Amino acid sequence: MDTKVFYGRKRKDLHVREIPSDSEDSEIDSNASDEELIAEQAIGGGEDEAIDDDETVEDQEDQEDDQENDPSHGRSNSTQTPRWKTSHIPASSEYPEWTGILQHSGDIQSPYRYFKRFFSDDLIESIVQETNLFSVQQNPAKPLDLTVDELEQFLGTVMYMSLFRLPATRMYWSRSTRVAQVADVMSLTRWEAIKRCLHFNDNNSLPTREMPNFDELYKIRPLLDHILPKLREIPMQEMLCVDEQMVPFKGKSRIKQYLPSKPKKWGYKILLLCGSNGIPYNLEVFVGKAVHPPELADIGASGNVVLRLAEPIPKHQNFKMFFDNWFTSVKLMHVLAQQGIHCVGTVRLNRLPGSCMAKEEDLKKAGRGSFQEKTALVGSTELHAVRWYDNRSVTLLSTYQGAQPMSQVDRWDKRQKKVIQVACPAVVSTYNRHMGGVDLLDSLIALYRIHIRSKKWYHRLVFHVIDLVVVTSWLLYRQDCVESGMARGDHMALYAFKSEVAQSLCKFQKEGKKRGRPSGIAQKYEEKKRRQGPTAPIPNHDVRLDKTSHWPIMADKKGRCRVPGCRGTPKVMCGKCNVHLCFTAQSNCFMNFHME
Repeated sequence: MDTKVFYGRKRKDLHVREIPSDSEDSEIDSNASDEELIAEQAIGGGEDEAIDDDETVEDQEDQEDDQENDPSHGRSNSTQTPRWKTSHIPASSEYPEWTGILQHSGDIQSPYRYFKRFFSDDLIESIVQETNLFSVQQNPAKPLDLTVDELEQFLGTVMYMSLFRLPATRMYWSRSTRVAQVADVMSLTRWEAIKRCLHFNDNNSLPTREMPNFDELYKIRPLLDHILPKLREIPMQEMLCVDEQMVPFKGKSRIKQYLPSKPKKWGYKILLLCGSNGIPYNLEVFVGKAVHPPELADIGASGNVVLRLAEPIPKHQNFKMFFDNWFTSVKLMHVLAQQGIHCVGTVRLNRLPGSCMAKEEDLKKAGRGSFQEKTALVGSTELHAVRWYDNRSVTLLSTYQGAQPMSQVDRWDKRQKKVIQVACPAVVSTYNRHMGGVDLLDSLIALYRIHIRSKKWYHRLVFHVIDLVVVTSWLLYRQDCVESGMARGDHMALYAFKSEVAQSLCKFQKEGKKRGRPSGIAQKYEEKKRRQGPTAPIPNHDVRLDKTSHWPIMADKKGRCRVPGCRGTPKVMCGKCNVHLCFTAQSNCFMNFHME
């Protein structure tokens, strides 16, 4: 039996505050309503908390006892429920102007140069070293002896495979389905040997699970440690978003996740910080319980993810961040607001204690476009909670924008069989406009995703990082094109951009040596009788000017010189570029083609 219920609680003496002698009657307003009083939520202490006039000290003691007996209340018993009030007057808070500077290079580079910003020569050499070490550890009698050029050619063929999308890798070397861009670079045996030995870290230093420094991503940690600083160096735009991304994978792995709401339900989960244009600035591979930096506030698992991703964001420059209801909480909003980062996010009602938002049934009766807005003050941070009803109700929490000004959106009405105008709060329009950065990046990666089967669980993550780097490079290229004033129709498509990167990896400063066995007699006879096809394409700028292995050869037939303005029909060809060029005393187009 609870003795407090049986005998009753002992009533303590009420503390009466003395009225200062210099006070005026105007300082004490007996007609002040509860809605005019906004309680401050004490994150670190509760000395400045406002107490409702109708609340007795005895009721406060009951709440404190409940908090002490409630294990879910955590370490801090000073956190109080924020006081929410209904906003009848449109909010007049000023829009926080962004004070950051978005720097652009302005110079449009080749696709290969954009890619090498992230996959630098240091990373390539490190992968070559670890791959050769692993091959010796597996079989000292047969070392792989991988070189930097071969690894780049391997990466180039992998990108070509994502563009052609054949069902099996060996089909690229098969006689019936042969792809010259892949088969002419290296032999099938060599390609499979490189894939089998591809490594990024030394297995002899792999920590066990009992060690405190155990890392689930040890196999690819050097790759991530090299790519992440490169992403953080990209100048950030004002509008940022945090969301999760799935890497499709159904093999055996301890970090594989199942998300039934995603199109690809099985795979690795990656948490990303992106701009609204899809450019990533930071990422974190989800492996379960993560190590949270001690200098950051501990506000729960979902909120800690946002704080870790937001570390590279410059503080107190009024950046805007958007996230969904898995991350949003009052504590997260307050911590980010103290760093000068303003936030908008959908929120679950159980994370708005004491808000008493309208029920969905009541909003449904009011009709589509109805909403309710409440505000609260947490420390010095003003929160706006807006609940809006469209087909269903949605609740958003913001630190800088409320429901006003309202706008109109087009919606289809099933009963009237026509498009109608529905009132939409400003915070909803802003959220819909800037929240889709991670989804945009994910859709671009899915267009030409690398699909290569492997027995090693980390290969799928490695190939995903390559796709991520290629798409990021393309987005930076398009950003520079817009800054330079190039017409939108002249922008290179993602397919062509990735093809250019693959071609440069396979041929830039590489010897044009054809590998593999020669074609059969029947295939040569068919090629001889085949009609003349389209003109051979001119190689890209990097391959044409790399000054490596460009040798003149004599062709069987004449062809039109590929130098603009030249009408010669020479028999001389470049063995690497595979184009006809004049090579005479009167016209040396061969040198001009490889120098200008």
